[in-house]
Amino acid sequence: MSNEEILIRLNESSKNTLMENLGIVYTEFTGDTITAEMEVSSKVHQPMGFLHGGISLSIAETVGSILSMTTIDTNEYYVFGTQVNGYHLKAVRTGKIKATANFIHKGNTSHIIEINVYNENEEETFKNCYVTMINRIVAKKDFN
Repeated sequence: MSNEEILIRLNESSKNTLMENLGIVYTEFTGDTITAEMEVSSKVHQPMGFLHGGISLSIAETVGSILSMTTIDTNEYYVFGTQVNGYHLKAVRTGKIKATANFIHKGNTSHIIEINVYNENEEETFKNCYVTMINRIVAKKDFN
């Protein structure tokens, strides 16, 4: 399956989920990284009119989990995010944010993912949020 076909499938799988409600769209997949973006509007603001920090973590955890899912047999295994650490670096009011995930470690039962969240108008070096995430890979047959 091509990277473009994978993106189409991932975006189709977002129907009736948090990703659809937040407007998260997967835009790039290389095999080693995945990027998604979403609009920043008042529906994702905190009371002072800035992007809510929980939204930054939501898009980060989304791309981090999906990156792990692209490397496993999803008929046999689940991916569960077990730890997410976020560092909010810069406030955002409008526009789009993008989140790009890449592997720090890819083991058989755990993945460590690095995610950078940044404003569409800024270079990736000017991050809005820096996130690390640990995913556990769990056999479906062992899940209760």
